[in-house]
Amino acid sequence: MIGVNPEEIGATLPSATTSRQNKELHALETFKNGFCGIHAKPNSTEYVTEYVLPQSCEMPLGIDVDISEDKVWYVSTKHGILGSYDFEEDKFNEEVRIPIWISRNNAREFSQVWDVKVDSRRGVNGDVWFTDEKQNALWRYVESSDTFEMYPIPGESQDFGTIYPASIELVPNNDNIIYLVGMFSPSIWIAEIDRLRNGTSDGISEIPIPIEGFERTDPVFVTTGRLVFDEKENALWISVMTYGYKGQIFRYNLDTESFDIFDLPRELNSPWGMTIDDNGDAWVTNAGTSIFYKLSTKEDNDGDNNGNKNVKNTKIEKFVTSKGSSRIFGKLPENNAERIFQNKYYTLPSFIKKSDDDSIWFNEQHGNKISKFDPMDGTLIEYWVPTQNRLWGICSNDDPINSNGSIKIDTCGIANVLQLSIGNNEDSDIWFSEWSENKIGKVDTSKEPPFSIDIFESDEELTVERGEKERIKLIVKATSESPSSSLNNIRMVASSTFTSSGDIGNSTGHFTEQSSLVSMEEGEEQEVSFEFIPSADLKPGEYTLMIGGENDSISYLKAVKLEII
Repeated sequence: MIGVNPEEIGATLPSATTSRQNKELHALETFKNGFCGIHAKPNSTEYVTEYVLPQSCEMPLGIDVDISEDKVWYVSTKHGILGSYDFEEDKFNEEVRIPIWISRNNAREFSQVWDVKVDSRRGVNGDVWFTDEKQNALWRYVESSDTFEMYPIPGESQDFGTIYPASIELVPNNDNIIYLVGMFSPSIWIAEIDRLRNGTSDGISEIPIPIEGFERTDPVFVTTGRLVFDEKENALWISVMTYGYKGQIFRYNLDTESFDIFDLPRELNSPWGMTIDDNGDAWVTNAGTSIFYKLSTKEDNDGDNNGNKNVKNTKIEKFVTSKGSSRIFGKLPENNAERIFQNKYYTLPSFIKKSDDDSIWFNEQHGNKISKFDPMDGTLIEYWVPTQNRLWGICSNDDPINSNGSIKIDTCGIANVLQLSIGNNEDSDIWFSEWSENKIGKVDTSKEPPFSIDIFESDEELTVERGEKERIKLIVKATSESPSSSLNNIRMVASSTFTSSGDIGNSTGHFTEQSSLVSMEEGEEQEVSFEFIPSADLKPGEYTLMIGGENDSISYLKAVKLEII
Protein backbone atom coordinates (compact mmCIF):
# COMPACT_ATOMS: atom_id res chain seq x y z
CA MET A 1 0.00 0.00 0.00
CA ILE A 2 2.62 2.48 -1.17
CA GLY A 3 1.91 6.14 -0.43
CA VAL A 4 -0.89 5.43 2.07
CA ASN A 5 -0.52 6.30 5.74
CA PRO A 6 -1.73 3.35 7.85
CA GLU A 7 -2.86 5.74 10.56
CA GLU A 8 -5.16 7.46 8.04
CA ILE A 9 -6.70 4.11 7.13
CA GLY A 10 -7.40 3.38 10.74
CA ALA A 11 -8.96 6.80 11.11
CA THR A 12 -11.48 6.12 8.33
CA LEU A 13 -12.74 2.81 9.72
CA PRO A 14 -14.98 4.23 12.47
CA SER A 15 -16.53 6.63 9.99
CA ALA A 16 -17.26 3.85 7.49
CA THR A 17 -18.65 1.64 10.25
CA THR A 18 -20.83 4.47 11.49
CA SER A 19 -22.13 5.05 7.98
CA ARG A 20 -23.07 1.41 7.59
CA GLN A 21 -24.73 1.39 10.98
CA ASN A 22 -26.72 4.49 10.11
CA LYS A 23 -27.88 2.92 6.88
CA GLU A 24 -28.89 -0.25 8.70
CA LEU A 25 -30.73 1.73 11.37
CA HIS A 26 -32.52 3.72 8.68
CA ALA A 27 -33.47 0.53 6.81
CA LEU A 28 -34.72 -1.02 10.05
CA GLU A 29 -36.77 2.07 10.89
CA THR A 30 -38.28 2.06 7.40
CA PHE A 31 -39.16 -1.62 7.79
CA LYS A 32 -40.81 -1.03 11.16
CA ASN A 33 -42.85 1.91 9.87
CA GLY A 34 -44.06 -0.06 6.88
CA PHE A 35 -44.64 -3.51 8.34
CA CYS A 36 -44.86 -3.45 12.13
CA GLY A 37 -47.89 -1.33 12.97
CA ILE A 38 -45.88 0.99 15.20
CA HIS A 39 -48.02 2.40 18.05
CA ALA A 40 -50.93 0.24 16.86
CA LYS A 41 -54.25 0.81 18.57
CA PRO A 42 -57.56 -1.00 18.09
CA ASN A 43 -59.98 0.97 15.95
CA SER A 44 -63.60 0.13 15.26
CA THR A 45 -66.75 0.99 13.34
CA GLU A 46 -70.30 -0.16 13.95
CA TYR A 47 -69.41 -3.42 12.17
CA VAL A 48 -65.64 -3.94 12.41
CA THR A 49 -63.60 -4.51 15.57
CA GLU A 50 -59.79 -4.69 15.65
CA TYR A 51 -57.45 -6.43 18.12
CA VAL A 52 -53.77 -5.53 18.53
CA LEU A 53 -51.61 -8.65 18.79
CA PRO A 54 -49.76 -9.41 22.06
CA GLN A 55 -46.25 -8.87 20.67
CA SER A 56 -44.85 -6.12 18.47
CA CYS A 57 -44.37 -6.55 14.72
CA GLU A 58 -46.00 -9.97 14.37
CA MET A 59 -47.07 -9.44 10.72
CA PRO A 60 -50.07 -11.85 10.79
CA LEU A 61 -51.24 -13.36 7.51
CA GLY A 62 -52.87 -16.80 7.50
CA ILE A 63 -55.91 -17.05 9.79
CA ASP A 64 -58.58 -19.68 10.49
CA VAL A 65 -61.61 -19.91 12.77
CA ASP A 66 -61.82 -22.99 14.98
CA ILE A 67 -65.55 -23.40 15.68
CA SER A 68 -65.17 -26.42 17.95
CA GLU A 69 -62.79 -24.49 20.22
CA ASP A 70 -64.47 -21.06 19.91
CA LYS A 71 -61.30 -19.31 18.81
CA VAL A 72 -59.38 -18.07 15.80
CA TRP A 73 -55.80 -19.09 14.96
CA TYR A 74 -53.15 -16.93 13.29
CA VAL A 75 -49.39 -17.10 12.61
CA SER A 76 -46.79 -14.36 13.05
CA THR A 77 -44.81 -14.37 9.80
CA LYS A 78 -42.06 -12.29 11.43
CA HIS A 79 -41.45 -14.06 14.75
CA GLY A 80 -42.69 -17.56 13.93
CA ILE A 81 -45.44 -17.64 16.56
CA LEU A 82 -48.74 -19.50 16.49
CA GLY A 83 -51.40 -17.57 18.36
CA SER A 84 -55.13 -17.70 19.01
CA TYR A 85 -57.92 -15.49 20.30
CA ASP A 86 -60.61 -16.95 22.56
CA PHE A 87 -64.16 -15.80 21.72
CA GLU A 88 -65.69 -16.74 25.07
CA GLU A 89 -62.91 -15.25 27.20
CA ASP A 90 -62.55 -12.30 24.82
CA LYS A 91 -58.78 -12.38 25.07
CA PHE A 92 -55.65 -13.73 23.43
CA ASN A 93 -54.38 -17.12 24.57
CA GLU A 94 -50.70 -17.64 25.28
CA GLU A 95 -48.82 -17.64 21.98
CA VAL A 96 -46.74 -20.71 21.06
CA ARG A 97 -43.25 -20.40 19.59
CA ILE A 98 -42.67 -22.39 16.39
CA PRO A 99 -39.37 -24.23 17.02
CA ILE A 100 -37.59 -23.35 13.76
CA TRP A 101 -38.20 -19.99 12.04
CA ILE A 102 -35.21 -18.64 10.14
CA SER A 103 -36.56 -15.10 9.72
CA ARG A 104 -36.13 -14.57 13.47
CA ASN A 105 -32.40 -14.19 12.82
CA ASN A 106 -32.84 -11.13 10.60
CA ALA A 107 -34.57 -7.98 11.81
CA ARG A 108 -36.05 -7.31 8.36
CA GLU A 109 -37.06 -10.79 7.22
CA PHE A 110 -40.29 -12.77 7.43
CA SER A 111 -41.69 -16.01 6.02
CA GLN A 112 -45.13 -15.69 4.46
CA VAL A 113 -47.81 -18.02 5.86
CA TRP A 114 -50.59 -17.68 3.31
CA ASP A 115 -52.75 -20.46 4.68
CA VAL A 116 -53.77 -21.81 8.08
CA LYS A 117 -56.25 -24.68 8.36
CA VAL A 118 -57.76 -26.30 11.46
CA ASP A 119 -58.34 -30.00 10.80
CA SER A 120 -61.53 -30.93 12.64
CA ARG A 121 -62.26 -33.99 10.49
CA ARG A 122 -61.33 -36.38 13.31
CA GLY A 123 -63.28 -34.57 16.01
CA VAL A 124 -62.53 -31.72 18.41
CA ASN A 125 -59.03 -30.42 19.20
CA GLY A 126 -58.04 -30.71 15.58
CA ASP A 127 -54.49 -30.22 14.39
CA VAL A 128 -53.51 -26.82 13.01
CA TRP A 129 -51.77 -26.92 9.62
CA PHE A 130 -49.96 -23.97 8.02
CA THR A 131 -47.55 -23.17 5.20
CA ASP A 132 -44.02 -21.79 5.51
CA GLU A 133 -42.62 -19.94 2.50
CA LYS A 134 -38.92 -19.67 3.42
CA GLN A 135 -38.45 -23.22 4.67
CA ASN A 136 -40.53 -24.68 1.82
CA ALA A 137 -42.58 -26.62 4.31
CA LEU A 138 -45.94 -27.71 5.66
CA TRP A 139 -46.25 -27.40 9.46
CA ARG A 140 -48.51 -29.26 11.87
CA TYR A 141 -49.34 -28.22 15.43
CA VAL A 142 -50.80 -30.88 17.71
CA GLU A 143 -52.56 -28.91 20.44
CA SER A 144 -53.15 -31.88 22.75
CA SER A 145 -49.39 -32.45 23.12
CA ASP A 146 -48.30 -28.86 22.40
CA THR A 147 -45.88 -30.08 19.73
CA PHE A 148 -44.93 -29.01 16.21
CA GLU A 149 -43.88 -31.11 13.24
CA MET A 150 -42.41 -29.80 9.99
CA TYR A 151 -42.60 -31.59 6.62
CA PRO A 152 -40.37 -30.19 3.84
CA ILE A 153 -42.02 -30.20 0.39
CA PRO A 154 -39.92 -32.43 -1.93
CA GLY A 155 -39.83 -29.90 -4.76
CA GLU A 156 -38.08 -26.68 -5.64
CA SER A 157 -38.28 -23.73 -7.97
CA GLN A 158 -35.36 -23.30 -10.34
CA ASP A 159 -35.64 -19.52 -10.04
CA PHE A 160 -36.83 -19.01 -6.44
CA GLY A 161 -35.61 -22.09 -4.61
CA THR A 162 -38.73 -22.61 -2.51
CA ILE A 163 -41.98 -23.55 -4.25
CA TYR A 164 -43.64 -20.95 -1.97
CA PRO A 165 -46.33 -23.24 -0.48
CA ALA A 166 -49.45 -21.12 -0.24
CA SER A 167 -52.76 -22.97 -0.31
CA ILE A 168 -53.96 -25.97 1.74
CA GLU A 169 -57.16 -27.93 1.22
CA LEU A 170 -58.69 -30.50 3.57
CA VAL A 171 -61.27 -32.73 1.90
CA PRO A 172 -64.12 -33.99 4.12
CA ASN A 173 -64.38 -37.42 2.49
CA ASN A 174 -60.81 -38.50 3.30
CA ASP A 175 -59.42 -37.46 6.69
CA ASN A 176 -55.97 -38.88 5.90
CA ILE A 177 -55.21 -36.54 2.99
CA ILE A 178 -54.06 -32.93 2.73
CA TYR A 179 -53.70 -31.24 -0.65
CA LEU A 180 -51.39 -28.28 -1.22
CA VAL A 181 -50.11 -26.04 -4.01
CA GLY A 182 -47.18 -23.63 -4.18
CA MET A 183 -47.05 -20.39 -6.13
CA PHE A 184 -43.85 -21.37 -7.95
CA SER A 185 -44.73 -25.00 -8.62
CA PRO A 186 -47.20 -26.16 -11.31
CA SER A 187 -48.19 -29.23 -9.27
CA ILE A 188 -50.67 -30.52 -6.73
CA TRP A 189 -48.87 -31.89 -3.67
CA ILE A 190 -50.52 -34.69 -1.64
CA ALA A 191 -49.66 -35.36 2.01
CA GLU A 192 -50.79 -38.69 3.47
CA ILE A 193 -51.05 -37.93 7.18
CA ASP A 194 -50.42 -41.45 8.48
CA ARG A 195 -47.15 -41.62 6.48
CA LEU A 196 -45.75 -38.23 7.45
CA ARG A 197 -42.59 -38.15 9.58
CA ASN A 198 -41.29 -35.05 11.32
CA GLY A 199 -38.36 -33.40 9.51
CA THR A 200 -38.75 -35.50 6.36
CA SER A 201 -40.71 -35.46 3.09
CA ASP A 202 -42.01 -38.98 3.62
CA GLY A 203 -45.65 -39.35 2.62
CA ILE A 204 -45.69 -36.34 0.27
CA SER A 205 -46.23 -36.97 -3.46
CA GLU A 206 -46.79 -34.82 -6.56
CA ILE A 207 -49.31 -34.55 -9.40
CA PRO A 208 -48.00 -32.27 -12.19
CA ILE A 209 -50.53 -29.78 -13.60
CA PRO A 210 -50.66 -29.86 -17.43
CA ILE A 211 -50.15 -26.14 -17.97
CA GLU A 212 -51.13 -26.13 -21.64
CA GLY A 213 -51.26 -22.71 -23.25
CA PHE A 214 -48.23 -21.32 -21.41
CA GLU A 215 -45.62 -22.83 -23.72
CA ARG A 216 -44.49 -19.45 -25.07
CA THR A 217 -44.20 -18.01 -21.58
CA ASP A 218 -41.03 -18.03 -19.50
CA PRO A 219 -41.80 -20.57 -16.74
CA VAL A 220 -40.57 -18.10 -14.12
CA PHE A 221 -43.73 -16.03 -14.72
CA VAL A 222 -46.22 -18.91 -14.46
CA THR A 223 -47.81 -18.68 -11.01
CA THR A 224 -50.15 -21.08 -9.23
CA GLY A 225 -52.80 -19.26 -7.20
CA ARG A 226 -55.32 -21.10 -5.02
CA LEU A 227 -56.53 -24.63 -4.48
CA VAL A 228 -60.17 -25.40 -3.54
CA PHE A 229 -62.23 -28.57 -3.18
CA ASP A 230 -65.50 -29.16 -5.04
CA GLU A 231 -67.47 -31.61 -2.91
CA LYS A 232 -70.23 -31.99 -5.51
CA GLU A 233 -67.82 -33.17 -8.22
CA ASN A 234 -65.17 -34.64 -5.87
CA ALA A 235 -62.63 -32.47 -7.63
CA LEU A 236 -59.86 -29.96 -6.93
CA TRP A 237 -59.84 -26.58 -8.67
CA ILE A 238 -56.58 -24.67 -9.20
CA SER A 239 -55.96 -21.18 -10.61
CA VAL A 240 -52.85 -20.62 -12.74
CA MET A 241 -51.70 -17.45 -14.44
CA THR A 242 -49.00 -15.47 -16.08
CA TYR A 243 -49.86 -12.14 -14.51
CA GLY A 244 -51.38 -9.69 -16.97
CA TYR A 245 -50.94 -12.07 -19.90
CA LYS A 246 -52.84 -15.36 -19.59
CA GLY A 247 -54.95 -17.28 -17.09
CA GLN A 248 -56.41 -20.76 -16.88
CA ILE A 249 -58.51 -22.67 -14.35
CA PHE A 250 -57.84 -26.38 -13.83
CA ARG A 251 -60.19 -28.97 -12.38
CA TYR A 252 -58.68 -32.27 -11.24
CA ASN A 253 -61.21 -35.09 -10.86
CA LEU A 254 -60.13 -37.24 -7.92
CA ASP A 255 -62.10 -40.26 -9.16
CA THR A 256 -60.81 -40.36 -12.74
CA GLU A 257 -57.44 -38.71 -11.93
CA SER A 258 -57.85 -36.45 -14.95
CA PHE A 259 -57.74 -32.70 -15.59
CA ASP A 260 -60.21 -30.35 -17.27
CA ILE A 261 -58.81 -27.00 -18.40
CA PHE A 262 -60.89 -23.83 -18.60
CA ASP A 263 -59.48 -21.02 -20.69
CA LEU A 264 -60.19 -17.43 -19.71
CA PRO A 265 -60.81 -14.35 -21.87
CA ARG A 266 -57.95 -11.92 -22.41
CA GLU A 267 -59.26 -9.34 -19.94
CA LEU A 268 -59.43 -11.97 -17.16
CA ASN A 269 -55.83 -13.04 -17.50
CA SER A 270 -54.87 -13.21 -13.81
CA PRO A 271 -57.10 -15.63 -11.82
CA TRP A 272 -56.09 -15.70 -8.17
CA GLY A 273 -58.53 -16.33 -5.30
CA MET A 274 -61.20 -18.95 -5.88
CA THR A 275 -64.10 -20.69 -4.16
CA ILE A 276 -66.81 -23.13 -5.31
CA ASP A 277 -70.50 -22.55 -4.59
CA ASP A 278 -73.20 -25.16 -4.00
CA ASN A 279 -74.06 -25.18 -7.73
CA GLY A 280 -70.53 -26.19 -8.66
CA ASP A 281 -69.72 -22.76 -10.10
CA ALA A 282 -66.35 -21.18 -9.41
CA TRP A 283 -66.06 -17.63 -8.03
CA VAL A 284 -62.72 -16.09 -8.94
CA THR A 285 -60.88 -12.84 -8.34
CA ASN A 286 -58.85 -11.28 -11.14
CA ALA A 287 -55.53 -10.14 -9.67
CA GLY A 288 -54.53 -6.52 -10.12
CA THR A 289 -58.06 -5.25 -10.88
CA SER A 290 -61.37 -4.52 -9.12
CA ILE A 291 -63.11 -7.47 -10.84
CA PHE A 292 -64.46 -10.74 -9.47
CA TYR A 293 -66.53 -13.19 -11.52
CA LYS A 294 -68.56 -16.38 -11.64
CA LEU A 295 -67.30 -19.14 -13.93
CA SER A 296 -69.86 -21.77 -14.98
CA THR A 297 -68.89 -24.84 -16.98
CA LYS A 298 -71.10 -25.80 -19.91
CA GLU A 299 -72.67 -29.23 -20.15
CA ASP A 300 -72.44 -29.40 -23.95
CA ASN A 301 -68.68 -29.00 -23.88
CA ASP A 302 -66.84 -30.19 -26.96
CA GLY A 303 -63.54 -28.46 -26.27
CA ASP A 304 -62.17 -25.08 -27.22
CA ASN A 305 -62.31 -23.41 -30.62
CA ASN A 306 -59.08 -25.14 -31.63
CA GLY A 307 -60.54 -28.59 -31.04
CA ASN A 308 -58.56 -29.28 -27.86
CA LYS A 309 -60.79 -31.69 -25.92
CA ASN A 310 -59.02 -30.95 -22.62
CA VAL A 311 -59.69 -27.20 -22.81
CA LYS A 312 -63.35 -26.54 -22.03
CA ASN A 313 -65.57 -23.57 -22.76
CA THR A 314 -67.13 -21.59 -19.95
CA LYS A 315 -69.79 -19.00 -19.23
CA ILE A 316 -68.48 -16.02 -17.25
CA GLU A 317 -70.44 -13.34 -15.42
CA LYS A 318 -68.35 -10.40 -14.21
CA PHE A 319 -68.93 -8.19 -11.17
CA VAL A 320 -66.97 -5.30 -9.69
CA THR A 321 -66.45 -3.63 -6.34
CA SER A 322 -67.19 0.02 -5.69
CA LYS A 323 -64.38 2.33 -6.79
CA GLY A 324 -61.52 3.15 -4.44
CA SER A 325 -62.52 5.50 -1.63
CA SER A 326 -61.13 9.02 -1.71
CA ARG A 327 -60.04 8.40 1.90
CA ILE A 328 -57.32 6.11 0.56
CA PHE A 329 -55.74 8.87 -1.52
CA GLY A 330 -55.53 11.57 1.14
CA LYS A 331 -55.39 15.23 0.21
CA LEU A 332 -55.27 15.55 -3.57
CA PRO A 333 -53.90 18.69 -5.20
CA GLU A 334 -56.41 19.30 -8.00
CA ASN A 335 -60.18 19.40 -8.29
CA ASN A 336 -60.29 16.55 -10.80
CA ALA A 337 -57.53 14.51 -9.14
CA GLU A 338 -59.97 12.26 -7.27
CA ARG A 339 -61.63 11.15 -10.51
CA ILE A 340 -58.22 10.60 -12.12
CA PHE A 341 -57.06 8.44 -9.21
CA GLN A 342 -60.30 6.45 -9.09
CA ASN A 343 -60.17 5.78 -12.82
CA LYS A 344 -56.78 4.10 -12.47
CA TYR A 345 -57.00 2.71 -8.93
CA TYR A 346 -57.76 -0.97 -8.38
CA THR A 347 -59.32 -2.27 -5.16
CA LEU A 348 -57.68 -5.71 -5.55
CA PRO A 349 -60.20 -8.28 -4.36
CA SER A 350 -57.96 -11.30 -3.85
CA PHE A 351 -58.87 -14.04 -1.36
CA ILE A 352 -62.44 -15.23 -1.68
CA LYS A 353 -64.48 -17.74 0.33
CA LYS A 354 -68.05 -19.09 0.46
CA SER A 355 -70.16 -19.09 3.60
CA ASP A 356 -72.78 -21.70 4.50
CA ASP A 357 -75.58 -19.53 3.08
CA ASP A 358 -73.70 -19.44 -0.27
CA SER A 359 -72.72 -15.79 0.13
CA ILE A 360 -69.30 -14.91 -1.27
CA TRP A 361 -66.84 -13.09 1.02
CA PHE A 362 -63.57 -11.51 -0.08
CA ASN A 363 -61.01 -8.93 0.95
CA GLU A 364 -60.28 -5.76 -1.01
CA GLN A 365 -56.61 -5.26 -0.23
CA HIS A 366 -56.27 -1.83 -1.84
CA GLY A 367 -59.92 -0.98 -1.27
CA ASN A 368 -59.35 -1.42 2.50
CA LYS A 369 -62.57 -3.40 2.90
CA ILE A 370 -64.05 -6.81 3.70
CA SER A 371 -66.93 -7.54 1.32
CA LYS A 372 -69.93 -9.83 1.02
CA PHE A 373 -71.68 -10.61 -2.28
CA ASP A 374 -75.03 -12.38 -2.40
CA PRO A 375 -75.38 -14.14 -5.79
CA MET A 376 -79.12 -14.63 -5.26
CA ASP A 377 -80.07 -10.96 -5.40
CA GLY A 378 -76.85 -9.29 -6.58
CA THR A 379 -76.23 -7.40 -3.33
CA LEU A 380 -72.69 -6.28 -2.51
CA ILE A 381 -72.01 -5.06 1.06
CA GLU A 382 -68.55 -3.65 1.77
CA TYR A 383 -67.25 -3.06 5.31
CA TRP A 384 -64.63 -0.33 5.73
CA VAL A 385 -61.54 -1.34 7.77
CA PRO A 386 -60.87 1.54 10.21
CA THR A 387 -57.04 1.46 10.09
CA GLN A 388 -54.91 3.09 7.40
CA ASN A 389 -51.13 3.28 6.88
CA ARG A 390 -50.06 6.04 4.55
CA LEU A 391 -46.91 4.11 3.57
CA TRP A 392 -49.20 1.71 1.68
CA GLY A 393 -51.62 2.49 -1.12
CA ILE A 394 -51.65 5.69 -3.15
CA CYS A 395 -51.49 8.83 -1.04
CA SER A 396 -50.88 12.41 -2.11
CA ASN A 397 -47.37 13.13 -3.28
CA ASP A 398 -46.04 14.86 -0.17
CA ASP A 399 -43.33 13.24 1.97
CA PRO A 400 -45.04 10.75 4.35
CA ILE A 401 -42.32 11.20 7.00
CA ASN A 402 -42.04 14.19 9.34
CA SER A 403 -38.69 15.87 9.94
CA ASN A 404 -38.33 13.97 13.25
CA GLY A 405 -38.70 10.62 11.48
CA SER A 406 -42.28 9.87 12.55
CA ILE A 407 -45.07 9.07 10.09
CA LYS A 408 -47.46 11.86 9.24
CA ILE A 409 -50.87 11.36 10.77
CA ASP A 410 -52.89 12.52 7.74
CA THR A 411 -55.49 9.85 7.04
CA CYS A 412 -54.75 7.90 3.87
CA GLY A 413 -53.44 4.52 2.79
CA ILE A 414 -54.54 0.98 3.63
CA ALA A 415 -54.23 -1.65 6.38
CA ASN A 416 -53.15 -4.53 4.09
CA VAL A 417 -56.03 -6.88 4.81
CA LEU A 418 -54.78 -10.04 3.11
CA GLN A 419 -56.59 -13.09 4.50
CA LEU A 420 -59.97 -13.89 6.02
CA SER A 421 -61.78 -16.82 7.59
CA ILE A 422 -65.46 -17.70 7.97
CA GLY A 423 -66.65 -19.74 10.90
CA ASN A 424 -69.47 -21.22 8.80
CA ASN A 425 -72.03 -21.47 11.55
CA GLU A 426 -75.08 -19.35 12.31
CA ASP A 427 -74.24 -15.68 12.95
CA SER A 428 -70.49 -16.38 12.73
CA ASP A 429 -68.19 -13.39 12.46
CA ILE A 430 -65.70 -12.91 9.63
CA TRP A 431 -62.13 -12.75 10.93
CA PHE A 432 -59.25 -11.19 8.99
CA SER A 433 -55.58 -10.29 9.34
CA GLU A 434 -53.97 -6.87 8.89
CA TRP A 435 -50.52 -7.90 7.76
CA SER A 436 -48.69 -4.56 8.13
CA GLU A 437 -50.62 -3.27 11.17
CA ASN A 438 -49.97 -5.96 13.84
CA LYS A 439 -53.69 -6.65 14.18
CA ILE A 440 -56.44 -9.10 13.50
CA GLY A 441 -60.06 -8.01 13.18
CA LYS A 442 -63.61 -9.21 12.79
CA VAL A 443 -66.78 -8.19 10.97
CA ASP A 444 -69.94 -8.55 13.06
CA THR A 445 -72.33 -10.14 10.55
CA SER A 446 -75.29 -10.04 12.95
CA LYS A 447 -75.71 -6.27 12.54
CA GLU A 448 -77.97 -5.11 9.74
CA PRO A 449 -76.78 -2.32 7.43
CA PRO A 450 -78.32 1.07 8.28
CA PHE A 451 -79.82 1.35 4.79
CA SER A 452 -80.51 -0.85 1.79
CA ILE A 453 -80.89 -0.43 -1.96
CA ASP A 454 -83.66 -1.84 -4.15
CA ILE A 455 -83.56 -1.57 -7.94
CA PHE A 456 -86.89 -1.20 -9.71
CA GLU A 457 -87.73 -4.63 -11.11
CA SER A 458 -88.01 -3.23 -14.64
CA ASP A 459 -84.41 -1.95 -14.37
CA GLU A 460 -82.70 -5.10 -13.01
CA GLU A 461 -81.85 -6.33 -16.53
CA LEU A 462 -81.54 -3.87 -19.40
CA THR A 463 -80.68 -3.82 -23.07
CA VAL A 464 -79.12 -0.48 -23.96
CA GLU A 465 -77.98 0.86 -27.31
CA ARG A 466 -74.68 2.71 -27.43
CA GLY A 467 -75.21 6.47 -27.47
CA GLU A 468 -78.72 6.17 -26.00
CA LYS A 469 -79.58 7.52 -22.54
CA GLU A 470 -80.92 5.14 -19.91
CA ARG A 471 -82.36 6.06 -16.52
CA ILE A 472 -82.20 3.50 -13.70
CA LYS A 473 -84.47 4.03 -10.71
CA LEU A 474 -83.74 2.74 -7.25
CA ILE A 475 -85.09 3.06 -3.73
CA VAL A 476 -82.88 3.87 -0.73
CA LYS A 477 -84.46 2.49 2.45
CA ALA A 478 -83.39 3.40 5.99
CA THR A 479 -83.78 0.55 8.45
CA SER A 480 -86.18 1.15 11.32
CA GLU A 481 -83.48 1.10 14.01
CA SER A 482 -80.69 2.98 12.23
CA PRO A 483 -78.81 5.60 14.27
CA SER A 484 -79.24 9.03 12.71
CA SER A 485 -75.46 9.40 12.28
CA SER A 486 -75.52 6.46 9.82
CA LEU A 487 -78.19 8.11 7.68
CA ASN A 488 -76.68 11.57 7.31
CA ASN A 489 -75.02 12.24 3.99
CA ILE A 490 -75.28 8.83 2.31
CA ARG A 491 -73.10 9.20 -0.77
CA MET A 492 -74.51 7.56 -3.90
CA VAL A 493 -71.91 5.49 -5.78
CA ALA A 494 -71.72 3.55 -9.04
CA SER A 495 -69.17 1.31 -10.73
CA SER A 496 -69.18 -0.98 -13.74
CA THR A 497 -67.39 -3.82 -15.49
CA PHE A 498 -66.80 -1.54 -18.49
CA THR A 499 -63.23 -1.15 -17.19
CA SER A 500 -61.05 -3.21 -14.86
CA SER A 501 -60.97 -0.44 -12.24
CA GLY A 502 -64.76 -0.16 -12.01
CA ASP A 503 -64.87 3.20 -13.77
CA ILE A 504 -67.38 3.69 -16.59
CA GLY A 505 -64.63 4.68 -19.02
CA ASN A 506 -65.71 6.90 -21.91
CA SER A 507 -69.37 6.33 -21.11
CA THR A 508 -71.17 8.99 -19.11
CA GLY A 509 -73.12 8.39 -15.93
CA HIS A 510 -74.31 10.36 -12.94
CA PHE A 511 -76.93 10.46 -10.24
CA THR A 512 -79.41 13.26 -10.75
CA GLU A 513 -78.31 16.37 -8.91
CA GLN A 514 -80.86 16.10 -6.14
CA SER A 515 -79.95 12.45 -5.42
CA SER A 516 -76.14 12.42 -5.37
CA LEU A 517 -76.21 12.89 -1.57
CA VAL A 518 -79.02 11.47 0.56
CA SER A 519 -79.92 12.23 4.18
CA MET A 520 -82.73 10.21 5.71
CA GLU A 521 -84.79 9.69 8.80
CA GLU A 522 -85.26 6.33 10.53
CA GLY A 523 -87.57 4.11 8.43
CA GLU A 524 -87.69 6.58 5.51
CA GLU A 525 -87.52 5.67 1.79
CA GLN A 526 -86.24 7.83 -1.05
CA GLU A 527 -86.30 7.31 -4.82
CA VAL A 528 -83.01 7.97 -6.62
CA SER A 529 -82.19 8.02 -10.34
CA PHE A 530 -78.97 7.18 -12.15
CA GLU A 531 -78.61 8.28 -15.77
CA PHE A 532 -75.98 6.91 -18.11
CA ILE A 533 -75.11 6.76 -21.81
CA PRO A 534 -72.90 3.90 -23.07
CA SER A 535 -70.09 5.31 -25.21
CA ALA A 536 -69.93 4.62 -28.92
CA ASP A 537 -66.59 2.82 -28.50
CA LEU A 538 -67.88 0.41 -25.83
CA LYS A 539 -67.68 -3.11 -27.19
CA PRO A 540 -71.13 -4.75 -27.50
CA GLY A 541 -71.70 -7.48 -24.94
CA GLU A 542 -72.83 -8.29 -21.41
CA TYR A 543 -71.77 -6.08 -18.50
CA THR A 544 -72.70 -5.39 -14.89
CA LEU A 545 -73.42 -2.01 -13.34
CA MET A 546 -73.15 -1.75 -9.55
CA ILE A 547 -75.30 1.03 -8.03
CA GLY A 548 -75.77 1.99 -4.39
CA GLY A 549 -74.75 4.18 -1.51
CA GLU A 550 -72.09 4.44 1.18
CA ASN A 551 -71.30 6.12 4.46
CA ASP A 552 -68.00 6.06 6.34
CA SER A 553 -68.53 2.50 7.63
CA ILE A 554 -70.36 0.55 4.94
CA SER A 555 -71.24 0.40 1.25
CA TYR A 556 -74.41 -1.20 -0.12
CA LEU A 557 -74.70 -1.80 -3.88
CA LYS A 558 -76.97 -3.80 -6.20
CA ALA A 559 -76.06 -5.39 -9.52
CA VAL A 560 -77.82 -4.35 -12.74
CA LYS A 561 -77.26 -6.65 -15.72
CA LEU A 562 -76.65 -4.84 -19.01
CA GLU A 563 -76.60 -5.97 -22.59
CA ILE A 564 -74.92 -3.27 -24.67
CA ILE A 565 -75.81 -3.36 -28.38
